[in-house]
Amino acid sequence: MLETIKNMFGLGAKVDLAQLAKDGAIILDVRTKGEYTGGHIKGSINISLDQLNANLSKLKDKNKTIITCCASGMRSASAKSFLKSNGYSNVHNGGGWMSLQNKLR
Repeated sequence: MLETIKNMFGLGAKVDLAQLAKDGAIILDVRTKGEYTGGHIKGSINISLDQLNANLSKLKDKNKTIITCCASGMRSASAKSFLKSNGYSNVHNGGGWMSLQNKLR
């Protein structure tokens, strides 16, 4: 149970998010449109968490690597869990977008 919680919040085994991004991972920002407009990772796509279910068609390849991010890591953890439960096999919680942006440099 503890491992499940750790993995949900990105606290499990360390993953090189920068390498995943270099290899073509989708950066999925699940903040609201207003938050995203205020600043975001270049090249990321914005689908707010509450609209994710209605927009799964924008994430066609369920085997493509996806890195979720938001403001603090809570919504991105929920997005990761949601995507995993919908058959997306390679999803990572990148946490807060500013922190993730620094890791990608």
